[in-house]
Amino acid sequence: MTEGGPGAKHLYAEFTAKPGSETQVAELVAGYAEQVRAEPGCLAFDPFVRTDDERRWVVFEAYVDDAAFRGHMATDHNRRFNGEIAAHIEGGASSLVLLTAPSRYSTLGRGNRI
Repeated sequence: MTEGGPGAKHLYAEFTAKPGSETQVAELVAGYAEQVRAEPGCLAFDPFVRTDDERRWVVFEAYVDDAAFRGHMATDHNRRFNGEIAAHIEGGASSLVLLTAPSRYSTLGRGNRI
């Protein structure tokens, strides 16, 4: 997992390609990934499809801090990607889930990474 510093922002996005839109979604994600990875505050942008349903995507993202994430969200290529992909995914938008290391909230991982 990409660590980053103490203020790093980690999240994943989930979305499902509409039947028949799998190729368009894959092409849009591939082009977008190149642009996001070139952003100065991007630590990781790693798209995956689920093994149990290849229409379902999970994209792991990490940024050096919240400002880098906000900067990413404000880019033209982010707006363009979300506008273009909306017609090809169920619900028209991805869902974002923010993540944090469990050791910040419990003794489970204190001093050791899980």
